[in-house]
Amino acid sequence: MSSREPLPSFADLRRKGRVKAEVRPEVPGLFELFEAAEEAATVETKSVRPSEPGVAVSHGEAVLTEPSPKPARVPDVAPEPRVWTVAELVRQIRGALERSYAQIIVEGEISNWRPAATGHCYFTLKDGAAQLSVVMFRRQASLIRFQPKDGDAVRLRGQLSVYESRGQMQLIAEWMEPRGLGALLAAVRELKERLRREGLFDRKRPLPAFPKCIGVVTSAHGAALRDIVKVCRRRHAAVNLLIYPAAVQGPRCAIEVAAGVRWFSRNPDRANVVIVARGGGSWEDLHGFDDERVARAIAACSVPVIVGVGHATDSTIADAAADVCAPTPSAAAEIVTAAQHRIEERVDRLRSRLLRAGRYEVLRARQQLSHLGAEMVLRRVRDALDRKAQRCDELDLRLHNALSRRLRVVGDRSFRLETRLLRHDPAVRLRDNGRRLENLRDRLAAISRMVVSQREAQLDRAASKLQALSPVRVLERGYALVYGPEGKLLHGSADVEQGEQITARLYEGSLRATVIEKK
Repeated sequence: MSSREPLPSFADLRRKGRVKAEVRPEVPGLFELFEAAEEAATVETKSVRPSEPGVAVSHGEAVLTEPSPKPARVPDVAPEPRVWTVAELVRQIRGALERSYAQIIVEGEISNWRPAATGHCYFTLKDGAAQLSVVMFRRQASLIRFQPKDGDAVRLRGQLSVYESRGQMQLIAEWMEPRGLGALLAAVRELKERLRREGLFDRKRPLPAFPKCIGVVTSAHGAALRDIVKVCRRRHAAVNLLIYPAAVQGPRCAIEVAAGVRWFSRNPDRANVVIVARGGGSWEDLHGFDDERVARAIAACSVPVIVGVGHATDSTIADAAADVCAPTPSAAAEIVTAAQHRIEERVDRLRSRLLRAGRYEVLRARQQLSHLGAEMVLRRVRDALDRKAQRCDELDLRLHNALSRRLRVVGDRSFRLETRLLRHDPAVRLRDNGRRLENLRDRLAAISRMVVSQREAQLDRAASKLQALSPVRVLERGYALVYGPEGKLLHGSADVEQGEQITARLYEGSLRATVIEKK
Protein backbone atom coordinates (compact mmCIF):
# COMPACT_ATOMS: atom_id res chain seq x y z
CA MET A 1 0.00 0.00 0.00
CA SER A 2 1.38 3.44 -0.99
CA SER A 3 2.08 5.99 1.73
CA ARG A 4 -0.19 8.51 -0.08
CA GLU A 5 -3.21 6.14 -0.22
CA PRO A 6 -5.63 6.38 2.73
CA LEU A 7 -5.57 3.42 5.02
CA PRO A 8 -8.94 1.57 5.26
CA SER A 9 -11.13 2.13 8.29
CA PHE A 10 -13.44 -0.37 10.02
CA ALA A 11 -16.36 1.06 8.06
CA ASP A 12 -14.41 0.47 4.81
CA LEU A 13 -13.67 -3.07 5.86
CA ARG A 14 -17.38 -3.68 6.61
CA ARG A 15 -18.37 -2.20 3.25
CA LYS A 16 -15.85 -4.38 1.47
CA GLY A 17 -17.12 -7.44 3.33
CA ARG A 18 -20.65 -6.92 2.05
CA VAL A 19 -21.56 -8.51 -1.30
CA LYS A 20 -24.62 -8.35 -3.47
CA ALA A 21 -27.40 -10.88 -2.87
CA GLU A 22 -26.91 -12.55 -6.22
CA VAL A 23 -23.18 -13.15 -5.60
CA ARG A 24 -22.42 -16.08 -3.32
CA PRO A 25 -19.80 -15.07 -0.73
CA GLU A 26 -16.78 -17.10 0.02
CA VAL A 27 -16.02 -17.79 3.66
CA PRO A 28 -12.70 -16.11 4.61
CA GLY A 29 -10.14 -17.98 6.61
CA LEU A 30 -9.40 -17.09 10.19
CA PHE A 31 -5.92 -15.83 9.25
CA GLU A 32 -7.37 -13.44 6.65
CA LEU A 33 -9.78 -12.02 9.20
CA PHE A 34 -6.91 -11.67 11.69
CA GLU A 35 -4.83 -9.73 9.12
CA ALA A 36 -7.79 -7.42 8.36
CA ALA A 37 -8.37 -6.74 12.04
CA GLU A 38 -4.66 -6.13 12.67
CA GLU A 39 -4.49 -3.76 9.73
CA ALA A 40 -7.48 -1.84 11.08
CA ALA A 41 -5.82 -1.63 14.48
CA THR A 42 -2.63 -0.29 12.87
CA VAL A 43 -4.72 2.46 11.28
CA GLU A 44 -5.84 3.61 14.72
CA THR A 45 -2.28 3.77 16.13
CA LYS A 46 -0.38 5.09 13.13
CA SER A 47 0.98 8.63 13.55
CA VAL A 48 0.87 11.28 10.81
CA ARG A 49 3.83 13.42 9.73
CA PRO A 50 2.53 16.82 8.53
CA SER A 51 5.92 17.89 7.21
CA GLU A 52 4.75 18.11 3.63
CA PRO A 53 1.45 18.30 1.73
CA GLY A 54 -0.25 14.96 1.49
CA VAL A 55 -2.84 12.74 3.09
CA ALA A 56 -2.98 12.22 6.82
CA VAL A 57 -5.06 9.66 8.61
CA SER A 58 -6.85 10.50 11.84
CA HIS A 59 -9.15 7.97 13.49
CA GLY A 60 -9.45 6.01 10.28
CA GLU A 61 -10.42 9.03 8.04
CA ALA A 62 -8.29 10.70 5.33
CA VAL A 63 -7.76 14.51 5.62
CA LEU A 64 -5.64 16.98 3.58
CA THR A 65 -2.80 18.72 5.41
CA GLU A 66 -1.24 22.08 4.61
CA PRO A 67 2.52 22.49 4.40
CA SER A 68 4.12 23.63 7.60
CA PRO A 69 7.58 24.56 8.65
CA LYS A 70 9.85 21.62 8.72
CA PRO A 71 10.54 20.68 12.31
CA ALA A 72 13.83 19.52 13.64
CA ARG A 73 14.60 16.01 12.51
CA VAL A 74 13.92 13.38 15.13
CA PRO A 75 14.82 9.77 14.82
CA ASP A 76 12.04 7.51 13.46
CA VAL A 77 10.39 5.25 16.09
CA ALA A 78 8.45 2.22 14.89
CA PRO A 79 4.84 2.22 16.28
CA GLU A 80 4.03 -0.56 18.71
CA PRO A 81 1.50 -3.06 17.29
CA ARG A 82 -1.68 -3.56 19.29
CA VAL A 83 -1.67 -6.53 21.61
CA TRP A 84 -4.92 -8.51 21.43
CA THR A 85 -6.33 -10.81 24.06
CA VAL A 86 -7.64 -14.08 22.71
CA ALA A 87 -11.23 -13.24 23.74
CA GLU A 88 -11.08 -9.83 22.00
CA LEU A 89 -9.63 -11.29 18.82
CA VAL A 90 -12.16 -14.13 18.62
CA ARG A 91 -14.99 -11.69 19.41
CA GLN A 92 -13.79 -9.39 16.61
CA ILE A 93 -13.64 -12.26 14.16
CA ARG A 94 -17.09 -13.47 15.18
CA GLY A 95 -18.57 -10.01 14.63
CA ALA A 96 -17.02 -9.77 11.17
CA LEU A 97 -18.34 -13.22 10.25
CA GLU A 98 -21.87 -12.58 11.53
CA ARG A 99 -22.09 -9.25 9.68
CA SER A 100 -20.72 -10.59 6.41
CA TYR A 101 -22.56 -13.93 6.37
CA ALA A 102 -25.83 -13.24 8.16
CA GLN A 103 -28.08 -15.32 5.91
CA ILE A 104 -26.58 -18.06 3.74
CA ILE A 105 -27.89 -21.27 2.22
CA VAL A 106 -25.56 -24.24 2.00
CA GLU A 107 -25.97 -27.83 0.83
CA GLY A 108 -24.08 -30.89 1.98
CA GLU A 109 -24.26 -34.27 3.65
CA ILE A 110 -25.00 -34.82 7.36
CA SER A 111 -22.29 -36.51 9.39
CA ASN A 112 -21.97 -37.22 13.12
CA TRP A 113 -25.61 -36.34 13.91
CA ARG A 114 -25.84 -35.79 17.72
CA PRO A 115 -29.19 -34.69 19.21
CA ALA A 116 -28.68 -33.53 22.82
CA ALA A 117 -30.99 -34.07 25.80
CA THR A 118 -31.72 -30.32 25.83
CA GLY A 119 -33.29 -30.52 22.36
CA HIS A 120 -30.37 -28.88 20.54
CA CYS A 121 -28.86 -30.77 17.57
CA TYR A 122 -25.16 -30.85 16.67
CA PHE A 123 -23.75 -32.29 13.46
CA THR A 124 -21.21 -31.77 10.68
CA LEU A 125 -22.10 -30.72 7.13
CA LYS A 126 -19.59 -31.96 4.60
CA ASP A 127 -18.95 -32.55 0.94
CA GLY A 128 -16.05 -34.12 -0.90
CA ALA A 129 -13.62 -31.29 -0.13
CA ALA A 130 -14.51 -29.69 3.22
CA GLN A 131 -16.68 -29.87 6.31
CA LEU A 132 -18.45 -27.35 8.55
CA SER A 133 -19.71 -27.66 12.15
CA VAL A 134 -23.43 -26.93 12.49
CA VAL A 135 -25.67 -26.32 15.51
CA MET A 136 -29.49 -26.13 15.41
CA PHE A 137 -31.10 -24.95 18.63
CA ARG A 138 -34.18 -26.52 20.16
CA ARG A 139 -36.81 -24.11 18.83
CA GLN A 140 -35.64 -24.50 15.23
CA ALA A 141 -35.05 -28.25 15.63
CA SER A 142 -38.66 -28.76 16.77
CA LEU A 143 -39.88 -27.41 13.40
CA ILE A 144 -38.07 -30.04 11.29
CA ARG A 145 -40.63 -32.11 9.36
CA PHE A 146 -38.40 -35.18 8.91
CA GLN A 147 -35.94 -37.24 10.95
CA PRO A 148 -32.37 -36.40 9.91
CA LYS A 149 -29.66 -39.04 10.07
CA ASP A 150 -26.07 -39.55 8.99
CA GLY A 151 -25.67 -39.60 5.21
CA ASP A 152 -28.76 -37.45 4.42
CA ALA A 153 -28.25 -34.78 1.77
CA VAL A 154 -29.83 -31.57 3.10
CA ARG A 155 -30.09 -27.85 2.45
CA LEU A 156 -29.56 -25.44 5.36
CA ARG A 157 -30.19 -21.74 5.91
CA GLY A 158 -28.47 -19.92 8.74
CA GLN A 159 -25.72 -17.59 9.95
CA LEU A 160 -22.00 -18.12 10.24
CA SER A 161 -20.53 -17.50 13.68
CA VAL A 162 -17.65 -18.52 15.94
CA TYR A 163 -17.98 -20.61 19.08
CA GLU A 164 -15.74 -18.55 21.37
CA SER A 165 -14.95 -21.27 23.92
CA ARG A 166 -13.20 -23.37 21.25
CA GLY A 167 -12.45 -20.66 18.66
CA GLN A 168 -14.30 -22.80 16.10
CA MET A 169 -16.28 -21.47 13.16
CA GLN A 170 -19.81 -22.93 12.98
CA LEU A 171 -23.10 -22.46 11.17
CA ILE A 172 -26.14 -21.66 13.34
CA ALA A 173 -28.91 -23.31 11.28
CA GLU A 174 -32.43 -21.87 11.30
CA TRP A 175 -34.07 -24.08 8.67
CA MET A 176 -33.35 -27.46 7.10
CA GLU A 177 -35.00 -29.59 4.44
CA PRO A 178 -33.97 -32.68 2.48
CA ARG A 179 -32.40 -31.86 -0.85
CA GLY A 180 -35.05 -32.05 -3.57
CA LEU A 181 -37.96 -31.77 -1.12
CA GLY A 182 -39.02 -28.37 -2.41
CA ALA A 183 -40.16 -29.76 -5.76
CA LEU A 184 -42.21 -32.45 -4.00
CA LEU A 185 -43.90 -29.89 -1.77
CA ALA A 186 -44.66 -27.75 -4.79
CA ALA A 187 -46.25 -30.74 -6.53
CA VAL A 188 -48.43 -31.44 -3.47
CA ARG A 189 -49.57 -27.81 -3.30
CA GLU A 190 -50.35 -27.80 -7.02
CA LEU A 191 -52.40 -31.02 -6.68
CA LYS A 192 -54.30 -29.59 -3.70
CA GLU A 193 -55.13 -26.39 -5.59
CA ARG A 194 -56.28 -28.36 -8.65
CA LEU A 195 -58.58 -30.55 -6.54
CA ARG A 196 -59.91 -27.44 -4.80
CA ARG A 197 -60.77 -25.87 -8.16
CA GLU A 198 -62.63 -29.07 -9.08
CA GLY A 199 -64.80 -28.64 -5.96
CA LEU A 200 -63.57 -31.86 -4.39
CA PHE A 201 -63.30 -30.22 -0.97
CA ASP A 202 -66.71 -28.48 -0.98
CA ARG A 203 -68.99 -31.35 0.13
CA LYS A 204 -69.10 -31.59 3.93
CA ARG A 205 -71.68 -33.98 5.39
CA PRO A 206 -72.71 -34.12 9.07
CA LEU A 207 -71.62 -37.13 11.09
CA PRO A 208 -74.27 -39.49 12.50
CA ALA A 209 -75.03 -38.69 16.13
CA PHE A 210 -75.33 -42.29 17.36
CA PRO A 211 -73.42 -44.64 15.05
CA LYS A 212 -73.92 -48.36 15.58
CA CYS A 213 -70.76 -49.35 13.73
CA ILE A 214 -67.64 -47.33 12.96
CA GLY A 215 -65.37 -48.35 10.09
CA VAL A 216 -61.66 -47.78 10.63
CA VAL A 217 -59.03 -47.73 7.86
CA THR A 218 -55.60 -47.91 9.50
CA SER A 219 -52.75 -50.25 10.32
CA ALA A 220 -53.81 -53.31 12.32
CA HIS A 221 -50.67 -53.04 14.46
CA GLY A 222 -50.34 -49.27 14.93
CA ALA A 223 -50.83 -47.14 18.02
CA ALA A 224 -53.61 -45.20 16.24
CA LEU A 225 -55.91 -48.25 16.29
CA ARG A 226 -55.24 -48.84 19.99
CA ASP A 227 -56.07 -45.19 20.76
CA ILE A 228 -59.34 -45.38 18.79
CA VAL A 229 -60.40 -48.60 20.51
CA LYS A 230 -59.57 -47.17 23.95
CA VAL A 231 -61.54 -43.96 23.35
CA CYS A 232 -64.57 -45.78 21.89
CA ARG A 233 -64.71 -48.29 24.74
CA ARG A 234 -64.48 -45.48 27.29
CA ARG A 235 -67.04 -43.16 25.71
CA HIS A 236 -69.40 -45.51 23.80
CA ALA A 237 -68.90 -49.14 24.84
CA ALA A 238 -71.81 -50.45 22.75
CA VAL A 239 -70.48 -49.22 19.42
CA ASN A 240 -68.96 -51.78 17.04
CA LEU A 241 -65.66 -51.25 15.23
CA LEU A 242 -65.00 -52.74 11.78
CA ILE A 243 -61.30 -52.61 10.92
CA TYR A 244 -59.94 -52.54 7.37
CA PRO A 245 -56.17 -53.15 7.72
CA ALA A 246 -54.08 -50.96 5.43
CA ALA A 247 -50.49 -49.77 5.15
CA VAL A 248 -50.24 -46.18 6.44
CA GLN A 249 -46.80 -45.36 5.03
CA GLY A 250 -44.62 -46.49 2.19
CA PRO A 251 -45.40 -47.15 -1.48
CA ARG A 252 -48.51 -49.26 -0.70
CA CYS A 253 -50.09 -46.65 1.57
CA ALA A 254 -52.18 -44.74 -0.97
CA ILE A 255 -53.38 -47.90 -2.76
CA GLU A 256 -54.51 -49.72 0.38
CA VAL A 257 -56.08 -46.70 2.10
CA ALA A 258 -58.06 -45.81 -1.04
CA ALA A 259 -59.13 -49.48 -1.39
CA GLY A 260 -60.36 -49.49 2.24
CA VAL A 261 -62.43 -46.32 1.78
CA ARG A 262 -63.93 -47.67 -1.46
CA TRP A 263 -64.84 -50.94 0.29
CA PHE A 264 -66.84 -49.09 2.94
CA SER A 265 -68.42 -46.98 0.18
CA ARG A 266 -69.58 -50.16 -1.59
CA ASN A 267 -70.95 -51.55 1.67
CA PRO A 268 -72.77 -48.64 3.36
CA ASP A 269 -74.80 -51.05 5.52
CA ARG A 270 -71.64 -52.26 7.28
CA ALA A 271 -70.63 -48.94 8.89
CA ASN A 272 -72.33 -45.60 9.57
CA VAL A 273 -69.13 -43.54 9.52
CA VAL A 274 -65.51 -44.20 8.46
CA ILE A 275 -62.35 -43.07 10.29
CA VAL A 276 -59.10 -42.86 8.30
CA ALA A 277 -56.34 -42.62 10.89
CA ARG A 278 -52.59 -42.71 11.35
CA GLY A 279 -50.24 -41.64 14.16
CA GLY A 280 -47.67 -38.92 13.95
CA GLY A 281 -44.56 -39.06 11.78
CA SER A 282 -42.37 -37.13 9.42
CA TRP A 283 -43.65 -35.44 6.28
CA GLU A 284 -42.39 -38.36 4.20
CA ASP A 285 -44.30 -40.84 6.40
CA LEU A 286 -47.56 -38.90 5.88
CA HIS A 287 -46.99 -38.30 2.17
CA GLY A 288 -49.22 -41.25 1.21
CA PHE A 289 -52.26 -39.26 2.42
CA ASP A 290 -51.42 -36.49 -0.11
CA ASP A 291 -52.16 -38.90 -2.96
CA GLU A 292 -54.92 -38.03 -5.43
CA ARG A 293 -56.40 -41.54 -5.26
CA VAL A 294 -56.96 -41.24 -1.51
CA ALA A 295 -58.57 -37.80 -1.83
CA ARG A 296 -60.96 -38.90 -4.60
CA ALA A 297 -61.90 -42.09 -2.73
CA ILE A 298 -62.75 -40.07 0.40
CA ALA A 299 -64.74 -37.48 -1.55
CA ALA A 300 -66.72 -40.18 -3.38
CA CYS A 301 -67.44 -42.31 -0.29
CA SER A 302 -71.15 -42.96 0.31
CA VAL A 303 -70.80 -42.63 4.10
CA PRO A 304 -69.30 -39.70 6.03
CA VAL A 305 -65.51 -39.84 6.46
CA ILE A 306 -63.46 -38.31 9.27
CA VAL A 307 -59.67 -38.15 8.86
CA GLY A 308 -57.30 -38.08 11.83
CA VAL A 309 -53.75 -38.26 10.49
CA GLY A 310 -50.63 -37.24 12.41
CA HIS A 311 -50.67 -34.45 14.98
CA ALA A 312 -52.45 -31.11 15.14
CA THR A 313 -49.71 -29.39 13.11
CA ASP A 314 -49.84 -31.91 10.25
CA SER A 315 -52.02 -31.20 7.22
CA THR A 316 -52.65 -33.46 4.21
CA ILE A 317 -54.89 -33.45 1.15
CA ALA A 318 -56.95 -36.22 2.76
CA ASP A 319 -57.83 -33.80 5.61
CA ALA A 320 -59.24 -31.31 3.11
CA ALA A 321 -61.25 -33.99 1.23
CA ALA A 322 -62.83 -35.47 4.39
CA ASP A 323 -66.19 -34.43 5.80
CA VAL A 324 -64.54 -33.73 9.17
CA CYS A 325 -60.82 -33.26 9.89
CA ALA A 326 -59.55 -34.28 13.34
CA PRO A 327 -56.11 -33.31 14.69
CA THR A 328 -55.30 -36.85 15.96
CA PRO A 329 -56.79 -40.38 15.79
CA SER A 330 -57.97 -40.08 19.41
CA ALA A 331 -59.69 -36.79 18.60
CA ALA A 332 -61.43 -38.46 15.63
CA ALA A 333 -62.84 -41.16 17.92
CA GLU A 334 -63.94 -38.52 20.42
CA ILE A 335 -65.74 -36.54 17.69
CA VAL A 336 -67.59 -39.64 16.46
CA THR A 337 -68.70 -40.61 19.99
CA ALA A 338 -69.33 -37.05 21.23
CA ALA A 339 -73.14 -37.25 21.03
CA GLN A 340 -73.34 -40.49 23.00
CA HIS A 341 -70.85 -39.23 25.56
CA ARG A 342 -72.83 -36.06 26.14
CA ILE A 343 -76.30 -37.62 26.24
CA GLU A 344 -76.59 -37.28 30.03
CA GLU A 345 -75.50 -33.66 29.85
CA ARG A 346 -78.09 -33.05 27.16
CA VAL A 347 -80.79 -34.65 29.31
CA ASP A 348 -79.79 -32.42 32.24
CA ARG A 349 -79.92 -29.36 30.03
CA LEU A 350 -83.35 -30.37 28.70
CA ARG A 351 -84.57 -30.86 32.26
CA SER A 352 -83.29 -27.42 33.21
CA ARG A 353 -84.95 -25.91 30.17
CA LEU A 354 -88.17 -27.66 31.09
CA LEU A 355 -88.08 -26.31 34.64
CA ARG A 356 -87.35 -22.81 33.38
CA ALA A 357 -90.22 -23.09 30.90
CA GLY A 358 -92.50 -24.23 33.69
CA ARG A 359 -91.58 -21.30 35.85
CA TYR A 360 -92.14 -18.99 32.92
CA GLU A 361 -95.58 -20.44 32.29
CA VAL A 362 -96.44 -20.01 35.97
CA LEU A 363 -95.42 -16.37 35.87
CA ARG A 364 -97.38 -15.77 32.69
CA ALA A 365 -100.46 -17.44 34.14
CA ARG A 366 -100.12 -15.38 37.27
CA GLN A 367 -100.06 -12.21 35.22
CA GLN A 368 -103.07 -13.29 33.13
CA LEU A 369 -105.10 -14.32 36.14
CA SER A 370 -104.12 -11.50 38.42
CA HIS A 371 -107.73 -10.20 38.35
CA LEU A 372 -109.06 -13.43 39.77
CA GLY A 373 -109.20 -14.25 43.39
CA ALA A 374 -106.10 -15.37 45.21
CA GLU A 375 -107.63 -18.74 46.01
CA MET A 376 -108.48 -19.50 42.39
CA VAL A 377 -105.10 -18.29 41.23
CA LEU A 378 -103.36 -20.42 43.77
CA ARG A 379 -105.46 -23.40 42.79
CA ARG A 380 -104.67 -22.95 39.13
CA VAL A 381 -101.02 -22.42 39.94
CA ARG A 382 -101.00 -25.59 42.00
CA ASP A 383 -102.70 -27.44 39.15
CA ALA A 384 -100.14 -26.14 36.68
CA LEU A 385 -97.30 -27.05 39.01
CA ASP A 386 -98.79 -30.47 39.55
CA ARG A 387 -98.98 -31.01 35.79
CA LYS A 388 -95.40 -29.85 35.38
CA ALA A 389 -94.34 -32.08 38.27
CA GLN A 390 -96.18 -34.98 36.63
CA ARG A 391 -94.42 -34.22 33.37
CA CYS A 392 -91.09 -34.10 35.20
CA ASP A 393 -91.87 -37.42 36.88
CA GLU A 394 -92.73 -38.91 33.50
CA LEU A 395 -89.52 -37.65 31.97
CA ASP A 396 -87.58 -38.88 35.00
CA LEU A 397 -89.22 -42.30 34.66
CA ARG A 398 -88.40 -42.41 30.95
CA LEU A 399 -84.84 -41.41 31.70
CA HIS A 400 -84.62 -44.05 34.43
CA ASN A 401 -86.03 -46.70 32.07
CA ALA A 402 -83.64 -45.68 29.31
CA LEU A 403 -80.68 -45.81 31.65
CA SER A 404 -81.89 -49.14 33.06
CA ARG A 405 -82.18 -50.60 29.57
CA ARG A 406 -78.77 -49.26 28.75
CA LEU A 407 -77.25 -50.67 31.92
CA ARG A 408 -79.03 -53.98 31.31
CA VAL A 409 -77.61 -54.19 27.81
CA VAL A 410 -74.16 -53.36 29.12
CA GLY A 411 -74.60 -55.87 31.97
CA ASP A 412 -75.71 -58.62 29.58
CA ARG A 413 -72.78 -57.91 27.35
CA SER A 414 -70.41 -57.92 30.32
CA PHE A 415 -71.93 -61.21 31.52
CA ARG A 416 -71.48 -62.78 28.09
CA LEU A 417 -67.94 -61.56 27.90
CA GLU A 418 -67.26 -62.80 31.44
CA THR A 419 -68.76 -66.20 30.56
CA ARG A 420 -66.63 -66.40 27.44
CA LEU A 421 -63.62 -65.36 29.48
CA LEU A 422 -64.33 -68.03 32.11
CA ARG A 423 -64.59 -70.66 29.40
CA HIS A 424 -61.12 -69.70 28.29
CA ASP A 425 -59.76 -69.23 31.83
CA PRO A 426 -56.60 -71.39 32.20
CA ALA A 427 -57.52 -72.31 35.80
CA VAL A 428 -60.99 -73.56 34.77
CA ARG A 429 -59.57 -75.44 31.83
CA LEU A 430 -56.88 -76.99 34.02
CA ARG A 431 -59.52 -78.02 36.57
CA ASP A 432 -61.71 -79.60 33.85
CA ASN A 433 -58.72 -81.34 32.31
CA GLY A 434 -57.73 -82.58 35.79
CA ARG A 435 -61.17 -84.10 36.35
CA ARG A 436 -61.08 -85.63 32.88
CA LEU A 437 -57.63 -87.04 33.64
CA GLU A 438 -58.88 -88.56 36.91
CA ASN A 439 -61.82 -90.19 35.11
CA LEU A 440 -59.52 -91.55 32.44
CA ARG A 441 -57.13 -92.83 35.12
CA ASP A 442 -60.00 -94.62 36.95
CA ARG A 443 -61.24 -96.13 33.68
CA LEU A 444 -57.69 -97.22 32.83
CA ALA A 445 -57.31 -98.87 36.27
CA ALA A 446 -60.66 -100.68 35.93
CA ILE A 447 -59.85 -101.85 32.41
CA SER A 448 -56.40 -102.94 33.57
CA ARG A 449 -57.88 -104.98 36.42
CA MET A 450 -60.42 -106.57 34.08
CA VAL A 451 -57.75 -107.45 31.51
CA VAL A 452 -55.51 -108.93 34.25
CA SER A 453 -58.42 -111.00 35.58
CA GLN A 454 -59.20 -112.29 32.10
CA ARG A 455 -55.57 -113.14 31.48
CA GLU A 456 -55.29 -114.89 34.87
CA ALA A 457 -58.38 -117.00 34.09
CA GLN A 458 -56.92 -117.93 30.68
CA LEU A 459 -53.63 -118.78 32.35
CA ASP A 460 -55.37 -121.00 34.91
CA ARG A 461 -57.23 -122.87 32.15
CA ALA A 462 -54.03 -123.32 30.18
CA ALA A 463 -52.18 -124.53 33.30
CA SER A 464 -54.94 -127.04 34.00
CA LYS A 465 -54.74 -128.39 30.45
CA LEU A 466 -50.96 -128.48 30.67
CA GLN A 467 -51.04 -130.34 33.96
CA ALA A 468 -53.55 -132.81 32.56
CA LEU A 469 -51.18 -133.61 29.67
CA SER A 470 -48.02 -133.53 31.81
CA PRO A 471 -46.06 -136.85 32.13
CA VAL A 472 -45.75 -136.08 35.86
CA ARG A 473 -49.50 -136.55 36.24
CA VAL A 474 -49.13 -139.99 34.62
CA LEU A 475 -46.32 -140.86 37.03
CA GLU A 476 -48.59 -139.81 39.89
CA ARG A 477 -50.98 -142.61 38.91
CA GLY A 478 -48.23 -145.28 39.42
CA TYR A 479 -46.45 -145.29 36.08
CA ALA A 480 -42.67 -144.89 35.59
CA LEU A 481 -40.30 -143.67 32.89
CA VAL A 482 -37.47 -146.07 32.13
CA TYR A 483 -34.20 -144.82 30.60
CA GLY A 484 -31.39 -146.93 29.07
CA PRO A 485 -27.75 -146.81 29.99
CA GLU A 486 -27.26 -143.88 27.60
CA GLY A 487 -30.11 -141.90 29.14
CA LYS A 488 -32.57 -142.57 26.28
CA LEU A 489 -36.21 -143.33 27.03
CA LEU A 490 -36.95 -147.02 26.45
CA HIS A 491 -39.97 -147.87 24.35
CA GLY A 492 -39.64 -151.66 24.42
CA SER A 493 -37.48 -154.58 25.64
CA ALA A 494 -35.61 -154.59 22.37
CA ASP A 495 -34.04 -151.25 23.25
CA VAL A 496 -31.92 -152.82 26.03
CA GLU A 497 -29.72 -155.95 26.44
CA GLN A 498 -29.63 -158.38 29.31
CA GLY A 499 -27.24 -157.32 32.06
CA GLU A 500 -27.35 -153.55 31.20
CA GLN A 501 -28.13 -150.91 33.78
CA ILE A 502 -31.48 -149.07 33.47
CA THR A 503 -32.97 -146.12 35.39
CA ALA A 504 -36.64 -145.88 36.33
CA ARG A 505 -38.06 -142.43 37.20
CA LEU A 506 -41.01 -142.62 39.53
CA TYR A 507 -43.41 -139.88 40.69
CA GLU A 508 -41.22 -139.37 43.67
CA GLY A 509 -37.55 -140.29 43.16
CA SER A 510 -35.87 -142.80 40.77
CA LEU A 511 -34.44 -146.38 40.77
CA ARG A 512 -31.43 -148.03 39.17
CA ALA A 513 -31.73 -151.70 38.19
CA THR A 514 -30.01 -154.44 36.12
CA VAL A 515 -31.80 -156.32 33.34
CA ILE A 516 -31.89 -160.01 34.31
CA GLU A 517 -34.27 -161.31 31.71
CA LYS A 518 -35.97 -160.08 28.55
CA LYS A 519 -39.37 -161.31 27.42
